Amino acid sequence: MVTTMATRVESLSSSGINSIPKEYVRPQEELTSIGNVFEEEKKEEGPQVPTIDLKEVDSEDIVVREKCRADLVKAAKEWGVMHLVNHGISDDLIDRVKKAGQAFFDLPIEEKERYANDQVSGKIQGYGSKLANNASGQLEWEDYFFHLIFPEEKRDLSIWPKTPNDYIEVTSEYARQLRGLATKILSVLSIGLGLEEGRLEKEVGGVEELLLQMKINYYPKCPQPDLALGVEAHTDISALTFILHNMVPGLQLFYQGKWVTAKCVPNSIIMHIGDTIEILSNGKYKSILHRGLVNKEKVRISWAVFCEPPREKIILKPLPEIVTETEPAQYPPRTFAQHIEHKLFRKSQEAPLSK
Repeated sequence: MVTTMATRVESLSSSGINSIPKEYVRPQEELTSIGNVFEEEKKEEGPQVPTIDLKEVDSEDIVVREKCRADLVKAAKEWGVMHLVNHGISDDLIDRVKKAGQAFFDLPIEEKERYANDQVSGKIQGYGSKLANNASGQLEWEDYFFHLIFPEEKRDLSIWPKTPNDYIEVTSEYARQLRGLATKILSVLSIGLGLEEGRLEKEVGGVEELLLQMKINYYPKCPQPDLALGVEAHTDISALTFILHNMVPGLQLFYQGKWVTAKCVPNSIIMHIGDTIEILSNGKYKSILHRGLVNKEKVRISWAVFCEPPREKIILKPLPEIVTETEPAQYPPRTFAQHIEHKLFRKSQEAPLSK
């Protein structure tokens, strides 16, 4: 048990160390771009992650509705990430989801270890920390809890936190509501490509097969935040990713050749377009490169829900209706599993998502 605990970033953080172990230190070329996240978040100049108000997404007034939908489509094409407000999920439910996740991570490490995953044997759900199998062979300054939260019949409730006692109830309700929001977003994105509204959802697995996987990321205080990353630069493999956080900044997006720090927008859900939608849209919608910074003063927690197609059942490729002679397919056909393998291989070659 002690050897496992030694790998938890939380135990490193609370041990009182002043310098971080070398495997957490980023390479020199990356260090030049890592700044103080609180100062970065205050910057007003330069591009800012768009905020999309979904209040009128189903308005009776066609002009108002179309304007709302056009704004979402524009953000998906230009940025591939946005703050969603008036998204229809109550502040109270979101607050309860955050409190439940926070309460789990507030447990002593020995308690959390009862939920430990075992990545080597393929048991990926549960409490864990990054193993040194990422592109750089380096570690990231985070612990996490990972579990499938929807469809309900595919969940394994035996590995869900029993403490706090409302964890299962609030997380399940959030999953149901988020699944509805995913349908709404996918329909707007479909129409934005000139397709019928149900098309993208069908292509990513539909009601039966689209999986929602939640990863609660716990980023402890870091004594040398200018040397580490909570999560290294990557694009999401999902169709869509929805993120809540505890209002501590950390998310950065690589936009027009520069790292842009996302502001903390109250009562919002951050949404990323993932590789799956980028591929289906033949690159019209963007899966943006992003990373997470850490800091000395405050623990950061985020709740990321990845909406993923089934691994083997669907071939992901640009939809034939949007492939033309002047805009040929930019991505070869692959299953979701093959796309993951391809990314891991590309990553080991230190290259971004290839077209």
